[in-house]
Amino acid sequence: MNTRLRHDAIVRSLRRNGTLTVADLAQEVGASRRTVLRDISALRDEGFVIHSEPGRGGGLQLDPQSVQTTARLSVAEVFALLISVACMRAAGNLPFSGLADAGLAKIERALPSDKVRDLRRFLDCLYVGQLSPQVDISDMGVMEPALLPAFETAFLQRHHLGFQYRDAKGAVTSRIVEPQAMLILPPLWYLVGWDPVREDFRHFRMDRISRPKYLPNTSFRQRHVPFEDNIRPIRDLPR
Repeated sequence: MNTRLRHDAIVRSLRRNGTLTVADLAQEVGASRRTVLRDISALRDEGFVIHSEPGRGGGLQLDPQSVQTTARLSVAEVFALLISVACMRAAGNLPFSGLADAGLAKIERALPSDKVRDLRRFLDCLYVGQLSPQVDISDMGVMEPALLPAFETAFLQRHHLGFQYRDAKGAVTSRIVEPQAMLILPPLWYLVGWDPVREDFRHFRMDRISRPKYLPNTSFRQRHVPFEDNIRPIRDLPR
């Protein structure tokens, strides 16, 4: 039984039986006492209210009104929500912004501390601005779903990123860059990378990137990206 199934089984058992000892739960889910104690701690972190009654005749009790409050979301999923809200705000089209921010804040608070650190590091790489009206978006395509997971690992672990890139004329080349920032100029998204071959920054439209993959056993240093004055970090957007 994997961890998630074991957690679900523990919750069902506590709801069904009212009070159970750790030994009872361990026998029911086929795990050790130590594992069950870790599971109880994890369930409490997820928002379940589980009381402990010490002494003879005591045991564990689940509050009948207790429900899970922690969202089972990855950093990439939370990041996708945050940048979607940021994109709408930058475009001036975010109704109910107060409720959206409050909901996202609850999700962030529910994440484990290590995931929060990853999320904040990820957000530090995100910038937002306004697209120039002279930019042609008539050929704008759809971004690949694989982009964000690949970017998450590349940005957080500072691995080089490899991908196929199609330029404005349709020519496709293989590129390897150091991912330094993500830039949203609604409706276009860009990867800002340092190109070691050209020894300069390059902006890549993300709808023209395909087959992204991070390159393990590579590393790079964080560089200062010289953005224009109208480009702002996502964290500086007004709430």
